[in-house]
Amino acid sequence: MARQHALGFHSITDEVARELSVNGTVPDWLSGSLVRNGPGAFELGGRSVDHWFDGLAMLHRYTFDDGVTYRNRFLRTEAYAAARAGEFDGGFATGETTLRQRLKSFVLDDPYDNANVIAERVGERYLALTETPRWVAFDPETLETRGHVRYDGPEPSGRLACAHMNRDPATDQMVNFEVAFGPTSQYHVYAMSTPTERDHVGSVSVEEPAYMHSFALTPNYVVLTEFPFVVDPMAFLRPGKQGPFVDNFEWKPERGTRFLVLDRASGDLVAEPRTEPFFGFHHANAYEDGDELVLDLETVPDPSAIDSLYLDGLRSGDLDALGGRLERFRVDPASPAVDRTELYRGTALPTVSPARWCREHRYVYAQGTDLPVTEWPGSVVKIDAETGDTATFGDPDDHYSEPIFVPRPAGTREDDGVVLVVALDDAAERSDLLVLDGESLSELARARLPHAIPFDFHGRFFPELT
Repeated sequence: MARQHALGFHSITDEVARELSVNGTVPDWLSGSLVRNGPGAFELGGRSVDHWFDGLAMLHRYTFDDGVTYRNRFLRTEAYAAARAGEFDGGFATGETTLRQRLKSFVLDDPYDNANVIAERVGERYLALTETPRWVAFDPETLETRGHVRYDGPEPSGRLACAHMNRDPATDQMVNFEVAFGPTSQYHVYAMSTPTERDHVGSVSVEEPAYMHSFALTPNYVVLTEFPFVVDPMAFLRPGKQGPFVDNFEWKPERGTRFLVLDRASGDLVAEPRTEPFFGFHHANAYEDGDELVLDLETVPDPSAIDSLYLDGLRSGDLDALGGRLERFRVDPASPAVDRTELYRGTALPTVSPARWCREHRYVYAQGTDLPVTEWPGSVVKIDAETGDTATFGDPDDHYSEPIFVPRPAGTREDDGVVLVVALDDAAERSDLLVLDGESLSELARARLPHAIPFDFHGRFFPELT
C-alpha cells in the first residue's frame, strides 16, 4: 500500500508527445481532447513542496482523432522557474514565513501563478487556473505556456479567485467570483465572455471571508456556499504569525454554513439561509426546481481534510481526507430552511455530464472510496440521484482520477456517452487512460501511457481540439 501511495505522489520530469497503443475499441464518434491539470513534480531544484496542492502544474492532453495521442508539459511559470533554481518557498500550504509576507507573495504583488487546478476555455483562449486571479494561458495544441492573463478593468475585482469557474451553457459565458480584502471584505461575482472583459453581477460584503473552492450556478442564481472556515483580513496587516497561507484560516463551526443566493439579473442578495456547519471542495451541479434551488455537492465534516493532504502523510498511507459524502441541498430563497439529503457515502471529485450543467441531472460520476479511507480511490462510481442505484468499475491494481463524462453528440439519454478516467496501475508502475461506457461503466478501451502520472486534480473535455 505504501508503495502505491508513494507512486501517486512521485515526480516526473519527462515531457513527451506520442501516439498510444489501445486495447479495446474507442467509439468512432469520440472526437476531441481531454486536458487534465495537476501536480507533475513535487521536488525540483533540490527543494520539495510540503503539500499535494503545491505540486508544480503539468498539463496532459489526451486526443481522440483516428487513434489516441498523448502530450504532457509543465507550465513555465514564475513558480516553476523558482523551483528549478532551488528558490521555491511559497504556495497554498508550503512555507513558513509570516502571514503578511505570505499574503504579499501569494496575492498582493504578482499573485501566485502555479496554476495547477484545472484548464478552461474562456472565449477563444485556453487558461490554466488556480486560486488567484492571475491565470496562465497555454497553446491548446502544444501545451506551451503563453504568458499571464489578468483582468485589469473598471469592474470590481479581488485578490483571491475561486479556482472553479462555472460555464453558463445558454450564453457560453463563464461566471466566477473573487475576494477583495479590507476592513469590510467583499465577494465580487462577475460573468465574462473573454478573459479581459467582464460584467459585474453583484457583490456581498463580509467581515471574515471564507475559503471556497467552488460554487453553484443556475440559470437565474449564483449560490456561494460559505463554509465557516474564515480569515480575519485585518490580520494581514499584523506581523508575527508563522505558517503557510491556508493556515491562517480558522474553523468557526458556531457560524454554521451559509448559502449566499444572488439574483443574476439584479445582482441582489436575495437569501442567506444557514444550516449546520460542514466543509467541502466541489459542487457537482445545481439547478432550479420550481421555486427551489437544488445543489449537489460533496461534503466533509470540517477542513481537517486540508491538513491531511500534506505529502508526508499521503506517502505513508494516511488518506482520511479523501472520503466524502455526496449530499443534496434544497434552498428556497423565500424560506430560511435548508433541506439536506445524503445521496451517497464514499465519494471524491463528483461530476455530471456537461450537457446537464445548470439543468436538472440524474447521474453523478465520482471517484469511489471506502469510509473510513484506507487507500486511494479504487473505483469509479455512477450514482443515480433519482433511484439511489449505483454502478461501479474498479480493478484491484488501479487507482482512479476524477471521471469526466463525454456525451455522445446524437445521444438521447443523459448517460449515453463515455466516461474518461486515468488509472494508475500500481503493479505495472504506469498509468492508463480508460474509456468506460457511460451507462454500464464497462470498459470499452484502455490506452497505455508512457509513464506513471502523479495523482492530478481536474480535467475538461474540449470537442473542438482534434
